[in-house]
Amino acid sequence: MGEKKEKKAEKTEEVKGKVIEIEETEETKNEGIEISSDVIKVIAGVAVSEVEGVAAMAGGFAGGITEALSGKKNFAKGIKVEIADSKAKIDINIIVEYGSRIPDIAYEIQNRVKKSVEAMSGLTVEEVNVHVQGVKTDLDKEEAEETEEQEEK
Repeated sequence: MGEKKEKKAEKTEEVKGKVIEIEETEETKNEGIEISSDVIKVIAGVAVSEVEGVAAMAGGFAGGITEALSGKKNFAKGIKVEIADSKAKIDINIIVEYGSRIPDIAYEIQNRVKKSVEAMSGLTVEEVNVHVQGVKTDLDKEEAEETEEQEEK
């Protein structure tokens, strides 16, 4: 829909005594359409949430409060996006589950985020940097459950 083909150059070539015009085209995507970095964050966040072994997104203190108060999951939490010249650089901060193989998780995140963002936005993803901020263990879950039980009493 927003795609437009522009003539790049016309060349002529002589083949067996006949002059043939060769037309080269360059495809330009998303001309005049600006996509907010917040949209890219949500697309990346949804892609990351589908990866097995990711316990949570590691975001700032404000993101955690907003998520707790609103009751909605904030898919943009822990994701930083830089867009320049229809190219995107994405940084993702995660917490992995104990026992997961971190290189495999990071590779899967990079692939899913790249495919999702490029397919949905038309931007070229140059970098997907995965930063592991912590490991969630079963002990963390047990402590959280004990704290909830004590608060209910």
